[in-house]
Amino acid sequence: MTENDKASSWPTVADRSAAIAVDHLVKVYKQTRAVDDISFSLPRGSITGLLGGNGAGKTTTIAMIMGLVLPTSGRVQVLGHRMPDDGAAVLGRMNFESPYVDMPMRLTVRQNLTIFGKLYAVNNLSDRIAELARDLDLTDFIDRANGKLSAGQKTRVALAKALINRPELLLLDEPTASLDPDTADWVRGHMERYRKENNATILLASHNMLEVERLCDRVIIMKRGRIEDDDTPAAIMARYKRTTLEEVFLDVARGRANGAKEGVR
Repeated sequence: MTENDKASSWPTVADRSAAIAVDHLVKVYKQTRAVDDISFSLPRGSITGLLGGNGAGKTTTIAMIMGLVLPTSGRVQVLGHRMPDDGAAVLGRMNFESPYVDMPMRLTVRQNLTIFGKLYAVNNLSDRIAELARDLDLTDFIDRANGKLSAGQKTRVALAKALINRPELLLLDEPTASLDPDTADWVRGHMERYRKENNATILLASHNMLEVERLCDRVIIMKRGRIEDDDTPAAIMARYKRTTLEEVFLDVARGRANGAKEGVR
């Protein structure tokens, strides 16, 4: 089989129906392999936690899935389309949320959502903004400047921005960072409802292990650019003989997990 034949045969039939399919993905920055030959496939309607310490390769992986960073080698497919080659066919069906990416501070919440809604060519945009304002409790500050919002309010606005186009795929980076427990629980509950009601797929990068245990039906743990483990939260905790994902995370981060890796699927 020639290299062209190999390229045309990927992805498999199963992967073509996946929300995300990553095949031997590598990203090298100078002499650093930020992502080192990882492969995984996420079924539609699933929610997967992407875990790892700082520098594990999570953000770079998400950036390549979004088509913002070109892989050194390997392939990425999103909602049946190769990224970034076919990005125009899929970008309107996905979205991204992170509390570390601020929207323009001088614009009001309504103005920000209007701009992002127009970028995504959302139909009946004013009705969609009103719907999100009701669902995410934005009404009291919808016409307030983004720079004058509290951390919790900004998080709800960021989630509204991420949902403005009713995405089939939602990529979340630490969505509840710096939130009080009540607001964080409220945000998680809304994400769960959105996924169930829309059969949406969520890839969640988080350092909040309780959040991952609650939301995710699968966990991918990365370290130094490679996948250390990939399974359900319960199976991973059982394999490492731990009662919480936080304990597993610390074992992996501190190199205490070698004996458990034999069971990685």
